[in-house]
Amino acid sequence: MTEPDLELEVAWQQYVSRDRHALDRLLARHREKHRRYHTVHHVAWVIRHVRELATVEHVEHLDEVIAAAFYHDAVYEASYTANERASARLARRDLTALGWTDEAIERVESMIEATKHDRSTGADDSGDTSVLLDADLAILGADPAAYSTYVAGVRAEYRYLDDEDWRAGRSTVIAEFLARSTIFSTQAGHGWWEDRARANLTAELAALDA
Repeated sequence: MTEPDLELEVAWQQYVSRDRHALDRLLARHREKHRRYHTVHHVAWVIRHVRELATVEHVEHLDEVIAAAFYHDAVYEASYTANERASARLARRDLTALGWTDEAIERVESMIEATKHDRSTGADDSGDTSVLLDADLAILGADPAAYSTYVAGVRAEYRYLDDEDWRAGRSTVIAEFLARSTIFSTQAGHGWWEDRARANLTAELAALDA
């Protein structure tokens, strides 16, 4: 068992369920061959960041945030536009079988759908949702080497696009992030990652435009 696997098993049993079979099925999805960034390692890092943020930010339902972190990329195809919705539905199916309440599942579904990171939808990014979103975006504020590895992984997942289409699409995404008054919603996330994220995104955009 790898370190991320062990870490995820502990988190799953602590916050989600004692059912190991459900976890195994979920992690098998994150090991699909087409994935390069949205893998088991990404899930482990998001959960680490959630727990890190929870030490300094108010989190009302940590178990639900962790569950949403486990499931937020359970369905992932780069060319598919409804990954978040499909992932939320999968979470509902599994968590229902595991005995979670409807109210808790609804909150998990809402958080998962918010990881589309589309602020134009008017989604509520307050509270627990903000913690999940900041944890998911923390890679933007990583050191330059880790950030480059992330970009390479995402590019590999979009390998069906030629270079011109990739540059156009990626530039649009970066410009949208840079246009925000703040990328990170929590006070801690903003303090930890905002400046580095803007530097990373600006440098990548310049390289794409070169």
